Amino acid sequence: MTLIRRAAAVLAGLVVASVALSGCVWTGIPGAEESSPAADRPPVTDGVPAELLPFYEQRLTWKSCDGMEAGEFDCTTVRAPLDWEDPDAGEIELALIRRGADDAEPIGSLLVNPGGPGASGYDIIADSAFAVVGDALSAAYDVIGFDPRGVGRSTAVHCFDAADMDAYLFDLPAAPRGSQEWRDELTARNQDFVAACEAGSDGILPFVTTENAARDMDLLRGVLGDEKLHYLGYSYGTFLGATYAKLFPERVGRLVLDGAIDPSIPGLDVGATQAVGFESALRAYMADCLTDRECPFRGTVDEAMRDLGTLLASVDQRPLAAADGRMLDASALMTGIVAALYAVDSWPYLTMALDGALSGDPQIAFALADFYYGRESGVYTDNSTEAFRAYNCMDYPLDATEAEKAASQAMIAEKAPTIAPYWDGVDVCEVWPYPATGVRERIAARGAAPIVVVGTTNDPATPYVWSESLADQLASGVLVTREGEGHTGFLKGNQCVDEAVEGYLIRGTVPKDGLVCS
Repeated sequence: MTLIRRAAAVLAGLVVASVALSGCVWTGIPGAEESSPAADRPPVTDGVPAELLPFYEQRLTWKSCDGMEAGEFDCTTVRAPLDWEDPDAGEIELALIRRGADDAEPIGSLLVNPGGPGASGYDIIADSAFAVVGDALSAAYDVIGFDPRGVGRSTAVHCFDAADMDAYLFDLPAAPRGSQEWRDELTARNQDFVAACEAGSDGILPFVTTENAARDMDLLRGVLGDEKLHYLGYSYGTFLGATYAKLFPERVGRLVLDGAIDPSIPGLDVGATQAVGFESALRAYMADCLTDRECPFRGTVDEAMRDLGTLLASVDQRPLAAADGRMLDASALMTGIVAALYAVDSWPYLTMALDGALSGDPQIAFALADFYYGRESGVYTDNSTEAFRAYNCMDYPLDATEAEKAASQAMIAEKAPTIAPYWDGVDVCEVWPYPATGVRERIAARGAAPIVVVGTTNDPATPYVWSESLADQLASGVLVTREGEGHTGFLKGNQCVDEAVEGYLIRGTVPKDGLVCS
């Protein structure tokens, strides 16, 4: 279990389990007033090479979105090259949704990416634009959600149907955890998954990369008629935004990158740092849990963490049967724990899940795991699991030595002892049919306008040190720190962070570098 995962539905501090348990997306988010019709602007093609002009000169046809009433949103598709290095090699489609600005004279377009990789920007804007960007930004900008290549309504990665995905994610290996037979079984599963992805994805797998997605984003800027890119990226979306700034520094407008990924560290270090981050968040959860009479644990935090470790080992030896026939082992329970740690508002549901598991009932633990994988009532509502693997396998070279892997596992065992036994697995990228093309390197983006990086001090998914690092790497980086728990910092009830982000995106007021918001 490594690298960044689902962040989309916790961006606005939503209760994770409200989605998983009720099946109601964006539970508790109030309805929004209808926006003003967005005015179309002519494409911007300055500096575009001649061979790419047929793409940048597209005139967009906006229409009512499928399955939605006409009014607040409109939708369109944009043609993009399959291969930006060979624009004649074929085309893909990118799906866009737009909520027009409330103001009569908007600043322009604000592109939003909710993370992943693999999360749908289309869906998050359709379901809750106000929760993701807030009232002020919704008034000032035409808010644009888009599905990156490989994702959702855009030309997408397709692998397994629901039954096969259930088997891939949840079927218990026959061999003992950690044995060579266990690894061989998981490798065989990965091979079946990869074969299905290759067969179902119509040749796009080698082109599902963050660099290509960043080039797609510049195309969107151009066809939307914006001279500069204004962008709000969360979690993985920070890597997408930083990559854009590396490729097109002169076209950077106002960029905010919230919950940053460090583009310079290899995948092995990403996974190890995340493991330590989730262990830290789990300890913070446990400290809070122990103050509540409903907490199923007692004693000190260290004692409670040891008891949790005993629970994980117990369900791994004797998995718990769910009503749908699935068996909850330590891997599935750990997935549910990780899902709940993304947002403090989800901690009560984590307590319920752990209490249930201690009592032999895996229902809520599976509900959290299902949320993590985008699974509702036995159906996978998006392709985020497939796209997540496709992007990571192309972005992260497999260049770690056996000695480096052993050192990483030793570090995780020392600093994340509760999580460590269930963090090591078999990487699907080891059998991916195409070699990674991504390069792990520092990004300076010299010549870009100020880029605001928001980091949260105990963010489990994108640890704070990554935000510090990215802000330091960027020649124009500005770090804003939110002291607290949970993933990402904007619109999490911290007025200081919200004012800094909105002040920059709306008025161009650059926050003080190093601003700390308690």
